[in-house]
Amino acid sequence: MAPLVEVRNLRYRYEDGTCALRGVDFRLEESEAVALLGANGSGKTTFVMHLNGLLAGEGDVEVCGLAVNKENLPTIRRKVGMVFQDSESQLFMPTVLEDVAFGPLNRGASPAEAVKRATAALATTGMAAAAGRAPYHLSAGEKKRVAIAGILATDPEILVLDEPTTFLDPPGQCALAELLSGLPQAKIVVTHNIRFAQALCTRAVFFQAGRIAAEGSVAGLVTRFGWDFALSRK
Repeated sequence: MAPLVEVRNLRYRYEDGTCALRGVDFRLEESEAVALLGANGSGKTTFVMHLNGLLAGEGDVEVCGLAVNKENLPTIRRKVGMVFQDSESQLFMPTVLEDVAFGPLNRGASPAEAVKRATAALATTGMAAAAGRAPYHLSAGEKKRVAIAGILATDPEILVLDEPTTFLDPPGQCALAELLSGLPQAKIVVTHNIRFAQALCTRAVFFQAGRIAAEGSVAGLVTRFGWDFALSRK
């Protein structure tokens, strides 16, 4: 079976001359959850921004069998759901229900269908009771769940989460890992939080200076590279 994501020799240099990716090869299989580990500035976030065309470097990037290029971007962005580190950057409507329904509406769903999808996504994330609340009244954990619901309402095949435990306390981190583990989508998780990665991911890759230096189990990479790159509890 073809992988959901296949990246070959991906290279990227920022306008200021910083070389962020130096030939990255990566595969994501169906239903797999993979942690991207490594120090700040090692290339993790730059890498995932190529998966839905937010950045475009040199090399080959394919998502669900489609090359990531201008022609395919509308389709690819329906398949890859990005959950950003700061949940507030994804929440901007007056109520939670309107916020979660925005994605389906923006992609052509009727108002009734958008509300149906939003209601189902909020139920999946345990936030149905908050449908009428203002997003800015929610806790950090609740905002994260609503942000995830907003992505789920668009029915993606792949979830990409950038530092999803930021601002969450330990119980909130455990609850989030449990929620994500129950979702059927394949997942790519950028994180410094080793306990979270161990709870959610069956495989990890370690970024170092713009390259993938190693891959294997989360525990195996921690043993190999030590804890100094992963002491953050964001």
